[in-house]
Amino acid sequence: MRRIVTASYRNTQINMIRQQLSQKLQQKLSPWQIQQIKMLELSALELENRINQELEENPALEQGEDYSSEEDLFESIDDFNPDNEDNDITQEELALGDYMTEDDIPDYKFYQNNYSSDNKKEEIPYADTESFQEYLFNQLRLRNLTDEEVRIGEYLIGNIDEDGYLRRDLSAVSDDLAFKYGTEVTPSKIEKVLQKIKELDPPGVAASSLQECLLLQLKRKSKTTTNRIAFHILADYFEEFSRKHFDKIKKGLDISEADLKDAIKDITLLNPKPGNSWDSALESKMTQVNPDFVVEIVNDKLVLNLPQQNIPELRINRDYLNMLEDYSKNKKNQTFERKEALLFVKQKLDSAKWFIDVVKQYQSTLKNVMLAIIDIQHDFFLTGEEQDLRPMILKDVADLTGLDISTISRVSNSKYVQTNYGIFPLKYFFSEALQNDAGEEVSTREVKAILKACIEEEDKSKPLTDDALVKALKNKGYEVARRTIAKYREQMGISVARLRKEI
Repeated sequence: MRRIVTASYRNTQINMIRQQLSQKLQQKLSPWQIQQIKMLELSALELENRINQELEENPALEQGEDYSSEEDLFESIDDFNPDNEDNDITQEELALGDYMTEDDIPDYKFYQNNYSSDNKKEEIPYADTESFQEYLFNQLRLRNLTDEEVRIGEYLIGNIDEDGYLRRDLSAVSDDLAFKYGTEVTPSKIEKVLQKIKELDPPGVAASSLQECLLLQLKRKSKTTTNRIAFHILADYFEEFSRKHFDKIKKGLDISEADLKDAIKDITLLNPKPGNSWDSALESKMTQVNPDFVVEIVNDKLVLNLPQQNIPELRINRDYLNMLEDYSKNKKNQTFERKEALLFVKQKLDSAKWFIDVVKQYQSTLKNVMLAIIDIQHDFFLTGEEQDLRPMILKDVADLTGLDISTISRVSNSKYVQTNYGIFPLKYFFSEALQNDAGEEVSTREVKAILKACIEEEDKSKPLTDDALVKALKNKGYEVARRTIAKYREQMGISVARLRKEI
C-alpha cells in the first residue's frame, strides 16, 4: 500500500513540475526589437530629435558618410573578445542584452538623392495635436489604477469610436485582452475600468448607446427639478421620447406641459456625439507638420519620395575603434583602469552599431510599407477619387511586405502622406471589402459615400427608412444588408428616418 501511495505521490510531483515549466514558457522581445517597435511609431520630426539625442549621449556615434569598409569596421568591434588570454574583463560585464544584426538591410539613406542639402523643408498645415484617445488616456493615467487596469483602460479607449461611443461587447473585449496579453481578464474587471472611463471628459464618453450617453451627461448636472424630470424621461420613457409621444410621458410622470417643455429643452442641449466636439476643438489647434511620404505624379507615373532630408547619416567614430585596436595589440601592458575605460568604449561602440541598425530598419520598413500601399491604391493616387480606393486591410499590406500585421498597424497609425490631392493619414487608405452585383470587391468607404449621397438627396418630408436605403443601394449595384446599412448610418452620425423628418 505504501509503494502505491509513494508512486502516486511521485507522479503528482512530476506533473506539478511539468505544469510549472509549461506556465513559464513565453516569448520575450530583445532590446533591439523593443527599440525597433518604438521607433516605428515616431514621425520624421520625432526621429530627427531621437537621433540628435543619441548623438549627444553616445560619443561613439557621429554624423558623416558611411565608411567604405563599414562591414569590416563592424566586424572589428565584434572581434574584441574579452575572453581572450590576459584579458581581465569578463564577457558578463560587456553584455548589453540580446543583439541582432540585419545583413539584408539596404542603405538607410536610400532617399538621399531625392533632395539636395539646399532644399527648404516644406511645411504643410495639418491638424497634428493630441488625439481624442490620447486625451482620454492622459486623464485616465491620473487615476489610481493598477498596471493591469491601465492596460485594460488603454485597450477600451482604443476601441472608442469617433463619436465617443464604446459599442463592443465586454465579453469580446475580454477575449481580445486574453489573446493580447496571455492572461484572463474577466468582464467584471473590464466593467470596473470602463466605469472610470465614463467619468472622464467629455461627459457621455464611452457610452454604449445614445440613451446611456445622454444619461451620463445629465448625472453631472446640478440636481434641479427640471434635471430630475429629464433624467426620468430618458431612463424610463426613452422610446416614447424618440417617437415624440409626449402625451404618454406627461401622463406617466404626472407633470405639466411647462415642466415637460423645460425638460425637453435640457435634453436638446446635451451632446449626442461627445467625440465630435473634439474634432471642432482641433480646428483651433492647427500646427505645421511635415509629411512622412510624398507621392507625386511624374509623366503619368507615381514617384515616392521620403522628405526626411534633415535626418543625418550616421557612422561609427573611428577614434573609439582605434582604442580597441590599440588594446588588442598591447593587452599585456594595460592597467586595470585602462581596461575599465575600454569596457566603456566597447559598450558605446555596441550601442552605436545597434542604433544605426535600428535607424536602417525604420527607414527600410517605412519605404516598403508605403510602396505596398501605393501598389494597392494605385488608381487613387492617380485620380484622388474616393471611389477608386480599393478595399485594403492590414493583412494585405503585411502579405506584400512580409512584415508582421502589428508592424503595419504601428506605421499606418502615426504617418502621413502628401499627394497631388491633399495630405492623408495612412489609415485613411484602409477599409473592409464588399461585393457589388458584378461580383467585384468595393471599399466600404465607397459604399458609405453612396449611402450618404442617397440620404442627402432624399425628400426630407419623407426620409428613406433603412429598408428603403437597402433598395436604393441595390438599384445602384450594391447588395447591402439592412443591419449593415444601420451600422454605416450610425458610424456616419446619421439619425434614423423618423428623426430626419422635417415638417
